[in-house]
Amino acid sequence: MSRWPLLGQRRSLVAYLVGLVVVDLIAIVAFAMTTPFRWADVLTFAALMGCGVACIEATRRLGVPAGVSRDLLSAWWLPVALLLPPVYALFAPIVLQVLAQWRVRATVLHRRVVTAAAIGLAGCAASVVFHWFVSGPAELSRGECGTIALAVAAALVFAVVNTALIAIAAHTADPEVPWRDVLWDRESVLLDVVELCLGVIVAVATSLSLTLLIIALPPVVLLQRSLLHAQLQAAARTDPKTGLLNAAAWQREADTEIVRARRTGETLALLIIDIDHFKRVNDRHGHLVGDQVLAGVATTLRSQLRDYDVVGRFGGEEFVVLLPGADLHEARQVAERLRNRIARTAVTADDALVTVTISAGVAIMSVHGDDLIELLAAADLALYRAKELGRDRICIPAVQPPPPQIPESPPAA
Repeated sequence: MSRWPLLGQRRSLVAYLVGLVVVDLIAIVAFAMTTPFRWADVLTFAALMGCGVACIEATRRLGVPAGVSRDLLSAWWLPVALLLPPVYALFAPIVLQVLAQWRVRATVLHRRVVTAAAIGLAGCAASVVFHWFVSGPAELSRGECGTIALAVAAALVFAVVNTALIAIAAHTADPEVPWRDVLWDRESVLLDVVELCLGVIVAVATSLSLTLLIIALPPVVLLQRSLLHAQLQAAARTDPKTGLLNAAAWQREADTEIVRARRTGETLALLIIDIDHFKRVNDRHGHLVGDQVLAGVATTLRSQLRDYDVVGRFGGEEFVVLLPGADLHEARQVAERLRNRIARTAVTADDALVTVTISAGVAIMSVHGDDLIELLAAADLALYRAKELGRDRICIPAVQPPPPQIPESPPAA
């Protein structure tokens, strides 16, 4: 199963991904049979792919760890869709994805294939829309407002189709994830707008002369390096398996929240969550399924918590959650909701559904401790108690009563 990780996914997801690739292959064959061969098109395609290769090589020299996914290759895919027949838009992502797999970072093969298929179909849709109204790339070189508007519209088609295809795959993989989490957020919309604007500008420059690509390439590479730097900073704070904050980043943010709570007099709660018998999952189904369980638990945590709650992976199968403004009653309700929701989450493995339960310890600021170390220690003791009692439960540390006050004896007469 480790050699074919796709087979460990949900059947509905496997069917969707296979169908996506099949549709892409059918489109390639259909458009290849109906597109006349022109050396000018091949030369334009080779020049744009050469620029894409240069961007990938620049990425390779910087190094791209897992978790860094955004690039500016749309600056080359989109001009292919606008300037050339649709078959070239179907081929372009295949070329660059193969090179990225070989030169940058070898990842799970089916993800590369599906990504190439989704981008190819999105580029094909944009190309069909644009060429339906525009007879050839010469019209784009005139810079007329109507033609530029059509290019922008085609770019929007590209973005919408590509995002929709990937979002359907993500939601099929985990139907519990809300659609808003797999579609656009503010950051992704901003990046998409930058990429699409850049792609239209490169397309206009290429329609004027292929030699203008020499001028267009350095700014794109510089923007790509800036984008990569921002993603590397985010990756340094993020646990690669779950996408949550890593232990160091979580501790920094938790310290900030505790200082703020002290200043304002508000309360907060801390939860330590442990997946019950997680080692059995790894031993029975393999570490790949174990990683999917970790990711599933992390997704459930994010979906059930508020945007300003601080959630991270503390290491192994432990997670930590800080709930600003939560009292004991609310913290217990949240912990129980998380426990019930995670118990209903399942991961497909070897034609079986893997389910897990969690145990959690809860600590309240000013009740069980006044700083992060004390709260962690109290929640950890409560978690240990939950495990002793049989797991799959929530525990709260006992509060020791204050020592009795001894009245002072009256002075002797």
